[in-house]
Amino acid sequence: MQILKRLWPLYRPGLPLVVLSLTQIALVSLLGTAQPQIIRFVTDLVLENGEWQYLVPGALAVIAVAVVQGGLRFGQRYTMEIVSTRVVAQLRAQVYSHLQRLSWAFYDRAQTGELMSRVTADVDAVRMAAGMALVNGLTHLGTIVAVVVAMFLMDWRLAIVSLLFLPLLVHAIARFQAGSRAAWSDVQARTAELSAALQENIAGVRVVKAFAREEGEIARFRTANDAFQAANLRAIRVSAFWTNYMNFLTAVGAVAVLWYGGRRAMTGAISVGTLVAFNAYVTQLAGPVRMLGMAISHFTRAAASLQRIYALLDTPVEVADRPGARDLEAVVAEQGTTAAAPDGADPAGGDGTRRVAGRVTFEDVSFRYPGGEAVLQDIHLDVAPGMKVAVLGLTGSGKSTLLHLIPRFYDPTAGRVLIDGVDVRDVTLASLRRQIAIVPQETFLFSATLRENIAYGRPDATQEEIEAAARAAQIHDFILSLPQGYDTVVGERGVGLSGGQKQRIAIARALLTDAPILLLDESTSAVDVATERLIQKALDRLMSGRTTFIIASRLSTVMKADLVLVLEDGRIAARGTHEELIRRDGLYRRIYELQLRPVEEVV
Repeated sequence: MQILKRLWPLYRPGLPLVVLSLTQIALVSLLGTAQPQIIRFVTDLVLENGEWQYLVPGALAVIAVAVVQGGLRFGQRYTMEIVSTRVVAQLRAQVYSHLQRLSWAFYDRAQTGELMSRVTADVDAVRMAAGMALVNGLTHLGTIVAVVVAMFLMDWRLAIVSLLFLPLLVHAIARFQAGSRAAWSDVQARTAELSAALQENIAGVRVVKAFAREEGEIARFRTANDAFQAANLRAIRVSAFWTNYMNFLTAVGAVAVLWYGGRRAMTGAISVGTLVAFNAYVTQLAGPVRMLGMAISHFTRAAASLQRIYALLDTPVEVADRPGARDLEAVVAEQGTTAAAPDGADPAGGDGTRRVAGRVTFEDVSFRYPGGEAVLQDIHLDVAPGMKVAVLGLTGSGKSTLLHLIPRFYDPTAGRVLIDGVDVRDVTLASLRRQIAIVPQETFLFSATLRENIAYGRPDATQEEIEAAARAAQIHDFILSLPQGYDTVVGERGVGLSGGQKQRIAIARALLTDAPILLLDESTSAVDVATERLIQKALDRLMSGRTTFIIASRLSTVMKADLVLVLEDGRIAARGTHEELIRRDGLYRRIYELQLRPVEEVV
């Protein structure tokens, strides 16, 4: 009931169509009771009175009723499909919108395949129930009610006999609903697991082939597939057993009607036409009862899917705009903090200054993941506008987490992160992230043109601006060498481009946003000397005049940094310039010796 209450607002805009469909359903049910009455009338006239002239008109009347019923069924199905299509479109949009708002922490835990299953398979199950199954279920229910009322109006004794098995039928429907819901919940869970296994395999297919693990992956997928098949078979067994059991009860009721009604007809208590009509009514009940069972199966499957969908929709957004959050540029402008735009960059303020200077401050910042150990502890840091900060440390030392706190991918568990003296939690996420350009270690390119990929952060950018960013990123000439130039479509994750080319496209994307703060996770992938030189030139252009945080893998980049941070166990173990740190005995010096000094000296 709670699920239906939540689903109702989606139906409300289509209420007139719902009312129209329900009216058509009522008319179909009433017309369904008319056919046996026509048969009863004609049978009595022909058999008892020998008035054969009524046979043809009676047959035509039955056909006319069937034609009208057919038209009404088409109308009710069509109108409800319109409503259900709109409902499902809104539901899918709600799920997708919520997925866009969920925080990074959610995606750290979530499986892509399972999320895809909820957006596709679960929503499709709801579409089936909200459309065809709902119409059929209401139609069959209406037919059952109308037929039972008609039977009692004709002969209450015979009606009672025909419905002696109704309590057993109600019990069967209740058991069917309970068993079907559990079975289909398991099916939906197995579907999500299967989707997750498939998505993970496709995403990691190069690793699979590199280690010749095809057979192992086939076996792993077969296990998930077998579990999915077994769950489906269990659901089918539940449906088949209870549906056939309900059919059996209906058939027993028909036999009881023929036995008792036949005896009453022989004594003259009822006419032969009444017996024929009663038998027609009992036959009419068989189909709706059976189909009602199938509709219940669809509804229970949809209920299981809706539970999974609403569990996702109820997932809290851990990082969101606070009530009263303001635009970062507006707040900084009120404070009067400005800084000169970098050479060659378009000033955000239009007056030669940036409204956001780019000063980044960490005040007593600590962070831990829910239920986990501390990742960052007592971070104190004040980075002036335009400074280049290189962050080094062993795996798990908190380098990425430190950078992720600046655009509020996570919120610190203690302390504050400030930009130009403004707590990042006091401004809107959109205004905050407009001031930050990010170049990740692994570049993701959408299935779109190179123009669209470069302009992703600024969809309104002109072609001239896009080309200028590409030139600065040392990728313009390569793009022009392609047959379709900037209109070249790249596949998922930029398949078909080298690692260096994808990284330069990511740099062009960051350049085009012209943000005062840059977060850079240098790629560790090996590239040739020429590509390395192009990437370094592009990075130098990108970092010029911007407050830059670099998770550095190239010591050449570190040596150019104004400040080097060395993280150990979530703390800043050392800070200073390259020249200062190299004179100290610590982690930075060991990393430097391992990467730059001859192997013999290190050994």
